[in-house]
Amino acid sequence: MSKMYRIGIIGCGGIANGKHLPSLKKLGNVELVAFCDIVPERAEIAAAEYGCEGAQIYSDYRELLKDESLDIVHVLTPNDMHAEITIAALEADKHVMCEKPMAKTATDARRMVEAAKRTGKKLTIGYNNRFRPDSLHLKKICESGDLGHIYFAKAHAIRRRAVPTWGVFLDEEKQGGGPLIDIGTHALDLTLWMMNNYKPKVVLGTKYHELSQTENAANAWGPWDPAKFTVEDSAFGMIIMENGATVMLESSWALNTLDVHEAKCTLSGSKAGADMKNGLRINGEEFGLLYTKEAELGAGGVAFYEGKAENDADLEMKSWIEAVDKDLEPVVTPEQACVVSEILEAIYESAKTGKAVYMNS
Repeated sequence: MSKMYRIGIIGCGGIANGKHLPSLKKLGNVELVAFCDIVPERAEIAAAEYGCEGAQIYSDYRELLKDESLDIVHVLTPNDMHAEITIAALEADKHVMCEKPMAKTATDARRMVEAAKRTGKKLTIGYNNRFRPDSLHLKKICESGDLGHIYFAKAHAIRRRAVPTWGVFLDEEKQGGGPLIDIGTHALDLTLWMMNNYKPKVVLGTKYHELSQTENAANAWGPWDPAKFTVEDSAFGMIIMENGATVMLESSWALNTLDVHEAKCTLSGSKAGADMKNGLRINGEEFGLLYTKEAELGAGGVAFYEGKAENDADLEMKSWIEAVDKDLEPVVTPEQACVVSEILEAIYESAKTGKAVYMNS
């Protein structure tokens, strides 16, 4: 029998209720015993729906961390609090899952890595797109060497008009940025993971506020308030890795384009290529002819469980708890997530200065 793990939730907003809590509730070896939010009503509602009997409610995360019976903490707050709370939780002897991006700044991300090493506790970051069927299958293809040396890639995070108008998404002080740090982070994480390349050399970036000041704009969640839109509406980056590989990162909440893809990547290798734009497609040359093949990603033979379809969030939570239970390395390591944060910050810095940012120099 696996141990029953006691979990505390810090931040009971949209990402908690939309992703973490429903998936954790399905697991048989966890108890959701503590809920914290600066708005107590949110913690109370989450506890009522997902908590075990007697679940505790907090408005101060420091009080929650005093509970020595907690094994695991999920940090689901705005970006500016990720590092502070995660480090405190690790030092309080808890394993931590922190939502993406790892932190608002690269310095904070590095502090989180150091804290995990110092305390010996496990830390992972919520990059759930790694757990999609197409992602898992493409990762196997990459690891098999079928694509050869992947020397060019594109990380896609483009929306035509889908600016999140709730919460603090438009608040640069709390989030650190807009679509680049929100959805671009997913695409970059996925791309670097496929390439298994975490050594950036130089980064060049641009960002734009071209559509953010549009009044009564068409938008999936209704018009945004231009006065509150303090982050970029689009940002783009070129990353050259130490081995010479090039990654192009595109991110936007609002762009005049029909080429709309989010949390996907395109890979070009010396033997074959792949993209996730319309399903998972592999392209190459065989016996003097070009080919394109599409993977059938129905249940069975795709993820870790034969004949059983699971969504990415369910599989992410199951994998995370298994890593704690069996003392395994999490699928998303803090070191990998830290590199993503360092690259994102370099894109913002390059966009600000107009100069390339040389990494590790």
